[in-house]
Parts: sequence; C-alpha cells; structure tokens
Amino acid sequence: MSHKIIARIKGGLGNQLFCYAAARRLALVNNAELVIDNVTGFVRDRQYRRQYMLDRFHIPARKATPAERLEPFERYRRGIMQWWSRRTPFTERCYLEQEGIDFDERLLSLKVRGILYLDGLWQSEGYFKDMERTIRADLRIQSPTDPHNQAMVEQIQGTQAVAVHVRWFDAPGSVGPYNAAADYYHRAIALMNERIPEAHYFLFSDDPVAARAQIPLPDRRLTSISHNQGDENAYADLWLMSQCQHFITANSTFSWWGAWLGQKQEKIVITPDLNKTGKSSWGFIGLIPLKWLRV
Repeated sequence: MSHKIIARIKGGLGNQLFCYAAARRLALVNNAELVIDNVTGFVRDRQYRRQYMLDRFHIPARKATPAERLEPFERYRRGIMQWWSRRTPFTERCYLEQEGIDFDERLLSLKVRGILYLDGLWQSEGYFKDMERTIRADLRIQSPTDPHNQAMVEQIQGTQAVAVHVRWFDAPGSVGPYNAAADYYHRAIALMNERIPEAHYFLFSDDPVAARAQIPLPDRRLTSISHNQGDENAYADLWLMSQCQHFITANSTFSWWGAWLGQKQEKIVITPDLNKTGKSSWGFIGLIPLKWLRV
C-alpha cells in the first residue's frame, strides 16, 4: 500500500470520533493505510488536558511513529507544512487542514497521493455516511465489566429507555451563552412523551445534580447516571447512552455520538435547534442528520 493518511486526533471523545471516522472513510476509498497520531493533538492542550481515548474501540489502525508525528521539532515542522499547504490547491496538499466548520464535500472526492496529513474535526456524518457499516463496526465500544455498569445496562435494556444529555459549557445551572436552555429540555421531553408515553429517562451529565434541576420529570421516571466520572470513564457513559432506544442530546458531540451509535432502526433523536460558534459550535451545515428532530 503506497498511500498513507496520518490522522491527527484531538479534542474530547466526541470530536476524536469525528476525526477518526472521516479519516477512516478517506483511507478506505483511496486504498490508503490509516495511521493514528494519538499524541500531537494533546501535548499542548493545557486548558482541558484531554488525552487520546479511542483505545476502547475496535479501531484497526496502528499508531504513528515519532517520525510520522513530525518529531523532533514537531511544532516547527508542522507550521512549515501548514504554511505551504495553505498556498497550494486543495487537491494537491500534503497537509490538509479543515477550513471552517461547515461540511466540505471536497474531502469526499479527494485523491490521496503519497502521504497525507489530515488535521481537522470534520463534524458531519457526511464525511463517512457511505461507509456507515464499517464505521459502526470500528466504533463498537468495549463493554465495561464492572457490576455497576452491568446492572445499569440491564435496567436500560429492560425499558423504553431515553438518554438525556446535559452538558455544561458555562457554569452548571447558569443561563450562559453556550449552555442549552432549560426550556429546550422541557420542550424536548414533552415531545418525547407524546411519541413514547411509557419512556423511562436516563440522565447523563458532567454535573448530574445541576442537570437534574433542568429535567421536569418525577423521580420514578428518571435515573441519573453519575458513577462514571473522569475522562478515563467517558467511554462507559457513551456505551450506556448508546444502549438506549431514543435520545435527547445536548449541543455536544459526545451525545451526538451516543445517539448516532444507537442501534434501534426507528430511534427518535431530539437535538437543540441552535446556531452557536465558539467552544460549543452547533447547528452548522452538515452537523445534524436529516432524520433528527430539531427543537
């Protein structure tokens, strides 16, 4: 195999999955080797201190060597490649950065020649929809084996389970510029109750106590999941979320993937009808699948 794609993985778990899925599809259609750079996207993440989290999935790609990560002097060498590629036609670049956040259909027909460095979040199923079966196989999550998660998944599978995700980008409980408003959850739950009257809701959040105050449901209809704390256990929450039958997402790529990975054919997915930029970019072209309901 003479062609190679080196995919730079970065961001939280949801964004890492987008990085991978777009790169995997591009490698498949070009008969190119996919190599995962699991280091350079995180070494300077001093604000969030995120780490590579895709080892819990069934990803058939090897990790990049130091040379493939452009070491030594990685930051300097990457900067030169970025500078040169920005002055090169899209189809001839050896270092491909995402331009903007909207879906860019040019990636679908790109012909890979030699080594291509792929650097972007690529937040749209449009980048891999035609390879959905393969992506789903790759992104099977290794099931947690601890008793707490096993008991929880039995509860989820025994009911009409709706996953509700509340993500706090601003202070928990605040009406900040990035949090989805409490009114969204009220309207989403009302709509879900019309469709699934017997639903039981499972609440996922980075602050479950503050999130509970957002959800207008009696305790008998809501189970708050709070035992998988920390980035190292994010995969377990995503696994539990994906076992649910229906979904109310936050403006978050984490619950985007929880809903997308759900196996039910006729699942209902409700998502915020928001247009935001910045740390919770949402509503841009290509992000929200056509079958999902915007509220």
